[in-house]
Amino acid sequence: MRTPPNERLTPDIADAAEGRADKALPERRCILSGEHGPRARLIRLAISPDGLVLPDPQAKAPGRGAWIGVSRAELEAAMAVGKGGSRLKGALARAFKGAALTLPDDLPQMIADALTRSLLDRLGLEMRAGHLILGSDRIAEGCRAGAVELLLHACDASVDGSRKLDQAWRVGQEREGSGETGLTLPLDRMALSVALGRDNVVHMAIAEPAAAARVSLAIERLMHFLGGKETAPNGGRPETWRSVATD
Repeated sequence: MRTPPNERLTPDIADAAEGRADKALPERRCILSGEHGPRARLIRLAISPDGLVLPDPQAKAPGRGAWIGVSRAELEAAMAVGKGGSRLKGALARAFKGAALTLPDDLPQMIADALTRSLLDRLGLEMRAGHLILGSDRIAEGCRAGAVELLLHACDASVDGSRKLDQAWRVGQEREGSGETGLTLPLDRMALSVALGRDNVVHMAIAEPAAAARVSLAIERLMHFLGGKETAPNGGRPETWRSVATD
C-alpha cells in the first residue's frame, strides 16, 4: 500500500484567499457527511506512530489523512457508541485502511484548541507583516475612509465600543442602514493580547484584501466547527465564508 505524500494546506489557503476561480483547488471528502469541499476548509485528521488519532489543521503531518467538515456537535454525535459502535471510528477505520487506531475521548476539544491556535497564529503572522490595524482611533479612521476589509471584535469588547466602530465601517462603505457589523470572535482580549504581544487588544481591522481573506478562512473553520456564525462579516469575502462538507 502506497502512503500518499505529505499534504500541505498553505497553497490551498492562498488560492482560496485570493479567490482564484481559474484554479481548481484540491478537494477532499468528509468521511462523516460524504460531502466534498476544498481541503483548505476541511480539517485533516492524522495518526501518530502509535496509532493515536490527532487533529492536523495545517495538513502537514506525513502519511495518510482523513478529512472532516462537520461541526463539533455533529462530531460528538458521531463519536457516540451505539449498537454498531462509534460511527466516527468506523469511518476512520475505512479511511486508514484498517490500521490500529486509538480515538481520544477529548478529540472535539483537541480540534477546537488546534483551530484556535491556527487562528491566533494567522493573526500573529498578519501582525508581523503589518496587516493588522490596532487601536480604536486608528481603526475608526480607516473604517470611515472605506479602507477596512475586515473588522473584528474580542468577545468581551464593550457593546458601545463595537457599535461605534461598526457604524464607522458602514459609513466608510456607504452601507448605512444595512445593520452590518464587525465579527465578534470566540476569543477574549487576553487571548488576543497574548497572541499578538500587545496590551489590551479588543478590536482589530485589516485593510489588505488578501490578508483579510486569509484571516477570514481561519475564522471560518473555527466558527463552523464551533457551530457559530458563518455568513460574511462586513468586508469578509462571501466565498471564504461558505460552509462546506456538512451533513
